[in-house]
Amino acid sequence: TYTDATLGWDVDSFDAVQAIFEQYMPNWAPPAASYSTAILSNEHSALIHMVDTPELFGGELRILAAVDFADGKIIRWVDYWDGTPFDADLYAQLRTPADQFPQDLKYDEVAEQASTEIRAAASSLQSAFAACDAEAASAMLHTDVVIEDMTLRARILGGIEGSAYLARVIDAAPYGRGSLLHHVVGGRHGGAFEWTSADGLAGITAIELTDDGLITRMTTVYDGRQVPVERRTALVAAAFPG
Repeated sequence: TYTDATLGWDVDSFDAVQAIFEQYMPNWAPPAASYSTAILSNEHSALIHMVDTPELFGGELRILAAVDFADGKIIRWVDYWDGTPFDADLYAQLRTPADQFPQDLKYDEVAEQASTEIRAAASSLQSAFAACDAEAASAMLHTDVVIEDMTLRARILGGIEGSAYLARVIDAAPYGRGSLLHHVVGGRHGGAFEWTSADGLAGITAIELTDDGLITRMTTVYDGRQVPVERRTALVAAAFPG
């Protein structure tokens, strides 16, 4: 299965994926490119940081992809990216209508294959987020942690600032109060967990870990076009102390 969590493309067979390739690929020519910038994985699942250049789908996509494998083949792939900078007309044209938008991103069709360590860290962090327990979340942060919200274009450096930031946003961020954990991918030192917000918005948070389980980097993305402007503005403002 392949799902684009932002556009709601539910592509549930090999033939359907092949049909998309046949539709789009003949129009791709240099400088069109799709490439990874980082991969956090074990042998059975991965989180991939990806970039698609505008020549592929009409706008630059910076993607966090959750991928599961079996016998060397991809069996589940879900792309998450922020639609805010994407051309509004093209976004409306490509996005699945709300009444047909998939709510099930095949979370349960493939059993979790992530490492024990990344599953434990993801569960603890997301539980703290859902309960709005900023103190518990902050206890998992490394002194030199980098926290990034790709949707807000916000990057927070260091455990002290990171803890303060989480305290300011955890109640309003989509991954915060009432969010649900769905699926974890990755290996001992890094991976990601997929979640939905209390109001059903799908997103993903990638984390990287030290040997003793502290988070050195946390990167989140979700579709900002589905977050009310006033709420998004307040979240951006919360990235700045004071």
